[in-house]
Amino acid sequence: MEYQLKAEVAPPAGTPELDALHRHGVVSLLDEQLDLLAGIEGPDGVEIEPLDHEVSAHPGGASIKWLVEAPALAFAEEAARAVLTELLERTELLADWTVGTCEVTVSDEDLETALEDEPAEAEELEDDEVELIELSEDELDERRDLLATASELVTALGTDAFGTEDGVTPEQARLVQGALAEAVVVVIDELFDDVKALDEDDTTADQHEELLVLDELPKAFADQYSAWFAKRFLIATVIVGERLTEDEWRSPTNAAEALVLHVLKGRARTELAASGLLDEDTLKLAFAAFDEQAFDDLEHEDLYADDAEGSVVDWLPSIAKA
Repeated sequence: MEYQLKAEVAPPAGTPELDALHRHGVVSLLDEQLDLLAGIEGPDGVEIEPLDHEVSAHPGGASIKWLVEAPALAFAEEAARAVLTELLERTELLADWTVGTCEVTVSDEDLETALEDEPAEAEELEDDEVELIELSEDELDERRDLLATASELVTALGTDAFGTEDGVTPEQARLVQGALAEAVVVVIDELFDDVKALDEDDTTADQHEELLVLDELPKAFADQYSAWFAKRFLIATVIVGERLTEDEWRSPTNAAEALVLHVLKGRARTELAASGLLDEDTLKLAFAAFDEQAFDDLEHEDLYADDAEGSVVDWLPSIAKA
């Protein structure tokens, strides 16, 4: 039977929060080690077969989603915990990390039941619709705690920038701050993948069916999103992320930075809506206040018009055009 496991691994207590570079390195190390696993010997010599995995990092450590085949749930959980502990011990840079939670979240029976309950043909989501993710109360509490911790990184904008003067509670505002901080890390990681995809074949975004971040930029300019541009957009993302951690906020100085903030805002909103942490009315209030304080104007939104024209080079600061 196939089981979907979720595991958390963390550095020793007292370790400073992981920055974007460290998170990227942790994901790479874990992903590489998990790729090398051909099989896992569980309790009493039972063989556990790893099928697929996904690794993501956050300020306090890393999360691993792992699909394995095992004869029973208990075998899957016990074997996964044992092999993750051994994997950390033999990875020099992660040798002092420990395994926290390691539990099954979905079995193939659950998946089969869910599929049977689905209509024969699912309607496509509208652009402004978000597919909801069902989370247990424990998972929601865990998510709130993670976002509350991440919110402390956003020091350039206070809770008033997320609507506390318009009806949003301070706790809700901190969730938005935390989702924005997490979005910075995720988008930076995904831009590395976009750069690699464009660099390998010397292509532009319009020649790819799907890219992780560049697909969220104005589609009218897709034929100009080359690896050269993607690298500079990555730099702009790092700059905007750094500004969020400063003492005072500095608004975007060019279209590329404004588009970075637009993408980050969209990612944060989707995260909060999909998980059900905030309702749509609260999100509207929070991001209306954010737009008012974070941007000098919203001219970058005009670039999303179907008839938008120009060169993406003009979006970048002069030093990045050389």
